[in-house]
Amino acid sequence: MTTDPRIPPRDRLVLRYLLERRASEDPDKVFVIFDGGPTWTRAELLQNVRQTAASLESIGVRQGDNVVCWLPNGPDVLRFWFAINYLGAVFVPINTAYRGGVLSHVLTNSDAEIVVADAELLPRLNEIDERGRIRLAVQVGGDRTTIGGITIVTADELADVGGEPSEPITPIEPWHTQAILYTSGTTGPSKGVLSSYMQAYAMFGPETMPIMTADDRFLINMPAFHVGGATLLYAMLINGGSVAVVDRFSGERFWSQIRDTHSTMVFLLGVMANFVDRRPPRDDDADNPLTKVFIVPLLDDIAAFSARFGVDVYTIYNMTELSAPIISGPNPTQHGTCGKARPGVEIRLVDDADREVPIGEVGEIIIRTDAPWAMNHGYFQMPEATAKAWRNGWFHTGDTARRDAEGNYYFADRLKDAIRRRGENISSMEVEAEIMAHPHVREAAVIAVASEISEDEVMAVVAPVPGTTLDPVALIRFLEPRMAYYMIPRYIRLVDELPKTPTAKIQKTSLREWGITPDTWDREAAGIKIAR
Repeated sequence: MTTDPRIPPRDRLVLRYLLERRASEDPDKVFVIFDGGPTWTRAELLQNVRQTAASLESIGVRQGDNVVCWLPNGPDVLRFWFAINYLGAVFVPINTAYRGGVLSHVLTNSDAEIVVADAELLPRLNEIDERGRIRLAVQVGGDRTTIGGITIVTADELADVGGEPSEPITPIEPWHTQAILYTSGTTGPSKGVLSSYMQAYAMFGPETMPIMTADDRFLINMPAFHVGGATLLYAMLINGGSVAVVDRFSGERFWSQIRDTHSTMVFLLGVMANFVDRRPPRDDDADNPLTKVFIVPLLDDIAAFSARFGVDVYTIYNMTELSAPIISGPNPTQHGTCGKARPGVEIRLVDDADREVPIGEVGEIIIRTDAPWAMNHGYFQMPEATAKAWRNGWFHTGDTARRDAEGNYYFADRLKDAIRRRGENISSMEVEAEIMAHPHVREAAVIAVASEISEDEVMAVVAPVPGTTLDPVALIRFLEPRMAYYMIPRYIRLVDELPKTPTAKIQKTSLREWGITPDTWDREAAGIKIAR
């Protein structure tokens, strides 16, 4: 038998063996605190998972099966997720906002026969004709639902199933598929990312993220169907720490959740961090257990955020298909950076022919890792998309960035979000960062809209801080000294709130569909000229 030192033993990363090892090491150590719900020790977690695994086995779940999990954050999604993996089956979480065509697509693409779903979501199955191979639904909560053509069994009925789960027919290996995670599908149908146990380990394991320790508790405020929820939760099992799980991010409850759960770490998308940062200062801001915060992308003034709340701020570049290839040190001083390449990954910035671009120029990020299986191993049942992404032996992210001479990376844009105006390429993210620096701006998104001349015009959709007013002219004057003339938006639309996904990402697709609305302010119509 051959061994590869780049792939850890099963009990360091494969859920079944890892969970058993953690429970045997320290059975009474708390692993998870649920907001408004129970607290489970490692031993209690293992007991709940084994019981749930036995119940799933009783309805036909076997090693290698894909099982759809359609549940909000809470005890049920954790025990079913871990039970699916405990049997050696594949966890397929899907967005709780899905319905209609996208729901039909992911169910069909998943090739699953069983779905575990919240009672409030199940009726959406009656709204679609195509459900793939789904034949049975495990209903969690509520009164029994009737779905035409699908057998329903309730989670309460399964709870009465006794016995012990079987041993896997063959050992569950690090390179086996742990999960199929569906991407947002903004450039086409949602793709199911094939993610191995090894990828989950490489993403936030001890070699990648040594700042995560056994003494840390991570506040999980992202859903389990999102890479920011699933992988960070699993990372704390890998690293020996614990988690606190809340149903969703809440700007109003954020600090009470941190303090009540004694959480020491948290991940905040930029829009979340802005909600926290823009709240009125308090004398006890720094009186909290939090020590480390990941913010993506970084706020404009990290030093002020760090000092105000008494935390170290980190940032990363990552996506569902990757394993955190770019990570910063604490409180980075390079404006707009997403960090440096971590050990074990190779990164190139290339043009559309995969030729490397010079230092300082923007190119597509392509990546490969030293360790096998440390990134995605394709898109489920989408061989053409897999081949396109993995062409020339490198994974093509569809994101662009530039790199400085010291090896710091600066995210530029999604290829699909890039703006071309009068022969100049514009990063929507860089324009957004400067708009967000205005003290009266709570959130902003920049998109391309059609120009009556050629190429694109720049449009900014902006939500002011509650209780403030934002004058488009004043915003333009604020931006003039901060960016190149050709980057300054022509159009500004003020809204109360930007449309978002359930994971708090701004839905630029909706903004593009709306385009220039009657309430959109036009700089040129207002007679404001920007000098070169």
